[in-house]
Amino acid sequence: MPRGDKSKYTDKQERKAEHIAESYEERGVPKKEAEARAWATVNKDDGGGKQPGGSGRGKATGHPAAHKGGKAGGKAAASRTAAERSASARKAAATRKRNAEARASH
Repeated sequence: MPRGDKSKYTDKQERKAEHIAESYEERGVPKKEAEARAWATVNKDDGGGKQPGGSGRGKATGHPAAHKGGKAGGKAAASRTAAERSASARKAAATRKRNAEARASH
């Protein structure tokens, strides 16, 4: 089987990779890089293709990549003082108010 052959992946794994790649592309990652990252994520999740003959066949799936969301943001907020978080919240509220007023005037 040549490198990059996807024949041992299930339909679900292919859909998962496609969805992940789309998400990366929406964030400005080039198409080829997005696909490479997506398949790397699927491999990390499942250990490889789940079809017979694939390296992930018969291995338990822990979905490690699916549990990462939300962790990075918490660390950033925890390292700021209460005053900094409060100032940021006030600035965000002012921006939302300004945007709402701009939309109302159109």
